[in-house]
Amino acid sequence: MPEGHTLLRLALDLDAAFGGRHVSVTSPQGRFEESAAILDGRVLRAAEATGKHLFLDFDEEDVVHVHLGLYGKLPVHAGLPGLDAVPGPVGAVRMRLVADGADGHGAGTAYGDLRGATQCALVTSAERAAVLDRIGPDPLKPDADPDRAWQRIRRSRAPIGGLLMDQSVLAGVGNVYRAEVLFRQRLDPMRPGRTLRVSQWQAVWDDLVELMAAGVRSGRIETLRPEDRAAARQRPARRRTGQHYVYRRDGQECLVCGATVRTKELAARNLFWCPRCQPVFRSRAVG
Repeated sequence: MPEGHTLLRLALDLDAAFGGRHVSVTSPQGRFEESAAILDGRVLRAAEATGKHLFLDFDEEDVVHVHLGLYGKLPVHAGLPGLDAVPGPVGAVRMRLVADGADGHGAGTAYGDLRGATQCALVTSAERAAVLDRIGPDPLKPDADPDRAWQRIRRSRAPIGGLLMDQSVLAGVGNVYRAEVLFRQRLDPMRPGRTLRVSQWQAVWDDLVELMAAGVRSGRIETLRPEDRAAARQRPARRRTGQHYVYRRDGQECLVCGATVRTKELAARNLFWCPRCQPVFRSRAVG
């Protein structure tokens, strides 16, 4: 499932291609047809991402709520010379956005096709607010309050590895960031949330802020610290799994200590961790 940095990059791409422009909105697949007819020809004012949710703000206060789910995609193609360069839709396109380069905007013709999303709906401002009220703080938001998540975590018996994936606790963190930040902070994924110290939670939050912001800039999730990159490059090519410490590295040697990386299911996704770098938590933390 796309994680928060992917949604923010998508919002930025949509803003650059369509923001402030009259947009043709259609639904080649047909499932969004009635709503598309309402929006067709209107101005897309802005795109905003919070956690794993994407909102497209049109004039007259209409909002499209998109959740990509596991398989959804919305590639944006901009800078085309004209409408004749826009290809016909391929596959089950739920929503198509097209901006005509002749509109004087200066950004050229642009289009984007939404496929595979679990959610694409025209919603009210109140419905949008309700979605945002249900999710936790987003590390990519400058005004996010980590204490909101901490108040849930400090009272929970659930493992921290599951709490980080709970979007009502923390917005935008997915399986990769979950595994990698816990490794970087040397935390046992099965440790109950209520046993963490506030300083440990703050370190997790600060690390997520840094890692996810880097993901927005690069378009990739790279979590290795500079001192560990050499060890990663020495891996045989067939065993390289990107710039990660433990994610999808089960059965391989830990880059830091050499122990075997393990995996198990937690919060409906495969969790990866190093049993030596992230030893089992055995006593309740205080303070």
